[in-house]
Amino acid sequence: EAGIPGILVGVSVDGKEVWSEGLGYADVENRVVCKPETIMRIASISKCLTMMAVAKLWEEGKLDLDAPVQKYVPEFPEKVYEGEKVAITTRLLVSHLSGIRHYEKDIAKVKEEKEKANRAVKLTKPYQDKEQKEKEGKGIGKTECDKPRKEHDGEVKSRSSKPGRRDKEFEQEEYYLKEKFESVIESLKIFKNDPLFFKPGSQFLYSTYGFTLLSAVVERVSGQKFTDYMLKMFRDLDMLSTVLDDNEAMIYNRARYYVYNKKGRLVNAPYVDNSYKWAGGGFLSSVGDLLKFGNALLYSYQVGQFKNTNGKLLPGYLKPDTVTMMWTPVPKTEVSWDRDGKYAMAWAVVEKKQEYGCCRQQRHYASHTGGAVGASSVLLILPEELNPEAIETGLVVPPRGVIVTIICNMQSVSLNSTALKIAREFDKQKWAQFID
Repeated sequence: EAGIPGILVGVSVDGKEVWSEGLGYADVENRVVCKPETIMRIASISKCLTMMAVAKLWEEGKLDLDAPVQKYVPEFPEKVYEGEKVAITTRLLVSHLSGIRHYEKDIAKVKEEKEKANRAVKLTKPYQDKEQKEKEGKGIGKTECDKPRKEHDGEVKSRSSKPGRRDKEFEQEEYYLKEKFESVIESLKIFKNDPLFFKPGSQFLYSTYGFTLLSAVVERVSGQKFTDYMLKMFRDLDMLSTVLDDNEAMIYNRARYYVYNKKGRLVNAPYVDNSYKWAGGGFLSSVGDLLKFGNALLYSYQVGQFKNTNGKLLPGYLKPDTVTMMWTPVPKTEVSWDRDGKYAMAWAVVEKKQEYGCCRQQRHYASHTGGAVGASSVLLILPEELNPEAIETGLVVPPRGVIVTIICNMQSVSLNSTALKIAREFDKQKWAQFID
């Protein structure tokens, strides 16, 4: 349907990996097939990994989320907006409220795109609502999410464009940087002297460069090179296949990346060096590792609700309250890949909601999509709605819920709604077995 050469999918239910598979080709020219161990660019899911490091440093009392970033990174100049001195904090960075630009340098173009997207949403909403009612009348799709609207970061194709072609997002030349940056501090030079697009905290603008600044904060606070700190964290999380997207290194099971050219032919994706954005889109991983990461988060989130008899349950990598904070929607934010969601702290979150009896229900889940040159990805966590009786009896242990991840070696492919369908299907099967 989408013309993807190779795709990886992984599903975990209640902490156990129940499905991981590679479909198609990791390398088309050499007929190397995808397998569960295949490693691909995870693009913006890298932001979720970076947030884990930020949260850990905050828990340890090393990082103040509300201190100006210059406290840790004096190389980043203090900013002025409309003649007023303003402060950018770590908390604003992780929720894309800092005013730092994304790949587009022209503020007028950004505003125009936002207005177009808002108009499109207003125009399509009556049609979508009508379509939803028709579906419900036929007894199907009652809990189905509608297709996402216009995407940022190249993570979702527009309805009219062919997957893999460069949509407007991928026309930005900074996507194709070939320069190798030796440090995260050095990569700040790309954007540090550019003006802010708005007063920090007043608006939402998705910004991968905001996460490049965040990596400098992590580096200074941890006292280690950002990449070293992250690789140590991956080791602690048992994510041994998660590495830097380094072109020179020998990385076993690494896939190749593809796009479609103007003639609609499959071609190799252009060469890029992602060392300027490790934190926001520079890691490679496997579906197995992303499931481990999702389970570490889900366990941390739920463990506080379980009765810990005789200290049988180990603590989570993060404290439950920390994950709750990370997954609390932030005002003034938006999520382009899921219209039910709001952005939180490096995660998109959909809250539990039901407005009318016997009508559409909205489950609580967290997700993040990713779009890179020649690659697309998604990681979705659907926590179980815990039964107080089961928790008290000690018959079940965390993590409880479904985690789905999909990675493919083709850019501009929408994967969030597919991941949600898969998660719901496995969730349904789990309860069907329980009833049997």
